[in-house]
Amino acid sequence: MKKRLIKLREYILVFLTHKIALPMLKVVRRPNTFPYTENELQTLPAGTLGNDLFYFLKERKLPLLKHYARHDIKHVLLGYDTTEEGEACLQSFMLGNGRISFPVLATVTYSFLTMPEYHKKMRNAFKEGRKSDPIHKWKWNEILHLQTCDLRKKIHNT
Repeated sequence: MKKRLIKLREYILVFLTHKIALPMLKVVRRPNTFPYTENELQTLPAGTLGNDLFYFLKERKLPLLKHYARHDIKHVLLGYDTTEEGEACLQSFMLGNGRISFPVLATVTYSFLTMPEYHKKMRNAFKEGRKSDPIHKWKWNEILHLQTCDLRKKIHNT
């Protein structure tokens, strides 16, 4: 029974994210032209954010969704996986980092209400976001050629 509830919870999160939020964002958000193809990301030097994004997506057998690339870049930079735990923590970090938006608030609220086993990790991600330099206004398309490790140091003030 517990496994079925967890599967249902995961299905609802994916449904809300990919079937509701993503199409809604395409309509209400300013167009975000992502200038790279998968092949171009792959040919960027090793260790760059763009190349790391390519391999992150490839390892998870995920396509490059140009309207969703900024979100996937954050997964790479912040080190949160694409699991429900990772999504909950990524959005908790973003909330702590000052990003107040419907997708962030909806994901954090849903995760908090349905995933009590992740509360501590979500709280830690929120705290990490608060003490990190703000990233939600970064020009994501312009930093893909930079080294991922340098960007992480910049985020975490190290």
